[in-house]
This record gives sequence, C-alpha cells and structure tokens, in this order.
Amino acid sequence: MRSFTPAPAPRPRAAPVAFSRSELTRILGVYGQFVAAGDWRDYAIDCLDDAAVFSIFRKASEMPLYRIEKRPKLAKKQGAFVIVSMTGAILKRGHDLGQVLRYFDRRKLRLAT
Repeated sequence: MRSFTPAPAPRPRAAPVAFSRSELTRILGVYGQFVAAGDWRDYAIDCLDDAAVFSIFRKASEMPLYRIEKRPKLAKKQGAFVIVSMTGAILKRGHDLGQVLRYFDRRKLRLAT
C-alpha cells in the first residue's frame, strides 16, 4: 500500500520591485537635461523580482550607456541605488538616490566645456 503525500502549495510571488513616483521624477529630471543637451535619446524601465532598472541609451539599438538600479535587498549594506556603466562597472552606489544621481553633475560639466 502506497501513502499519498500532497504536493506543497505554491508560494505566492512577491510583487516586482519598482521605482516610487518621487524616485522616477528625480531620475527623469536628470534624464531630461541630457536629452535637451542631445547626449541621450531613449530609455527603458524594467521591474524585476529583485530590482528596478532604468536604462539610458544613446540610440535605441545600442546597449545602455548607464543603468540606474534599485535593489532593496542591498539597502542595509551598500545602499539600494547604484549606477552601472555599459561595461558593467559600478560608478556610484549609495542609500540616497539624490546623492547617487550627483554622479551625473560631473558629466554635465564635461558637456558644457
């Protein structure tokens, strides 16, 4: 006689990580300045299970120049926000999005000169 064990119940999926409205407003503010300067042309937003990613493109057919990522699991360690270059190098990381986005202030100065 065989004993029957029921299959384990599926775990409910967690909601994907997303940028809040205020975070997205700050990111789009920086993005808009570079679009006005003619340096950036397109963007994409991905809401994944473990991260939200804002990708910035010079042309839509290329790899992203930068990725601004929000990873809540790293909030207590290195910081939830990170800017990653096209090559995968981490350019800036921190707990405060405004502080992380200041990386692009230096880029604006290079464009102006």
